Amino acid sequence: MASDDNAARRGAGPREPGLIHKTPPALFGQRARLRWVHLILGGALFMPYWLVGTVVLGVFLDSPGMFASSLTVQFGAYAVGLPLAAVTALFPLARPMSVAVARALCGVAADRFADGPARGRDAKARTAGWFVLHVGAGALVSGASLALPPFAVSVMALPFSSALRESELGRYWGLDRDWWVWAALPAGLLMLLALAAGAAAAGALLAGLAPRLLGPSPADRLVAAERRAAEAESRNRLARELHDSVGHALSAVTLQAGAARRVLGTGDPADLDFVREALTAIEETTRRTVGELDWVLGLLRQGEEAAGAAPGPGPGLDALDALVRGAGPRVALTVYGVLDPVPEALSREAYRIVQEGLTNAARHAGGTPVTVRLDARTEELEITMENPLPERPPVARPHGGRGLRGIGERAGLVGGTAEAGPVDGVWRLTVRIPR
Repeated sequence: MASDDNAARRGAGPREPGLIHKTPPALFGQRARLRWVHLILGGALFMPYWLVGTVVLGVFLDSPGMFASSLTVQFGAYAVGLPLAAVTALFPLARPMSVAVARALCGVAADRFADGPARGRDAKARTAGWFVLHVGAGALVSGASLALPPFAVSVMALPFSSALRESELGRYWGLDRDWWVWAALPAGLLMLLALAAGAAAAGALLAGLAPRLLGPSPADRLVAAERRAAEAESRNRLARELHDSVGHALSAVTLQAGAARRVLGTGDPADLDFVREALTAIEETTRRTVGELDWVLGLLRQGEEAAGAAPGPGPGLDALDALVRGAGPRVALTVYGVLDPVPEALSREAYRIVQEGLTNAARHAGGTPVTVRLDARTEELEITMENPLPERPPVARPHGGRGLRGIGERAGLVGGTAEAGPVDGVWRLTVRIPR
């Protein structure tokens, strides 16, 4: 039987820490100490309200002074100060300050707090409730932390000091009795332990209520969702800029370099002019792309706030001729009407649309003639791009398919529409953008 009991104990595994092992960290651990500091700060914040309360009660009760008055006046001033604290906490900036302190000292996950000033009645009321709890509990804990330790130490010193037992204060509190000699030391220790337990309980109570009172409201969640959506749109816009500029440059340079290599292989001196034009186009394309890349990287360096705003000046329709020259001699550009009155944002998006259209044509039907037509004679700017359908269907790329989607997104940003597909033996891309 004994062996069975021993085996059962051996197989029971490690025991859960008992109450005795859990008590010291709960009362004196780092989290408890930080929460105690949080309460002390609340008591310090309550001091101006308490002073105003003592002045108000002193006028009505004819009190001789704020520090010489009775406990009734002291707690009366406490009761007067709490509503004053609630009123001041209704200001919007009260929540960011409370959240900053609670995040640092309450031991609650940072993502459970709301960001920004309190907006709306519900958020302001919850913030006021939190502030009143913080300064009210902080004032009580601060007062006990100032008064109780000296008294507890004096009580623990009674067995060792007859002068203290026989003093006027000792006789007032009844500390001159013989039984205090034996009970003084444990009584003083119990006082200090009760102070630590009370402070830990108050800190845990505030930590438990913090997410409910300082957490995000439905309006805060909506604002956060809109901010995340704006950040995602900003990243998507920058990704489109990089995709269009760098992708077009690589496609154009690849085509020009391949054509020059094939011509050089023939050995015909008459083809040197073509090679020279191809190299010039490669040079112009790379130089223009480096400038565009610097512009996009500049947006990234400005940070999320600047990137969420509208991008600064970028390449527009005035750079369209250079774009077409860099795409090669088999690209023809025709413009109907005058492009000068086109707004800057529309000009920038139209340039990117043409650039991406040329990139798609080079990738899927490389070497075929491409015609680009811009019609600005009506209230809409119409962009039409056509190239013959390739004899062989293009090979699907593992991460492809972003070109037409990017064109549609760009057209949608300025209120336009985009259509693409085979028509009468050609691939046609048509984009209409209201001016």
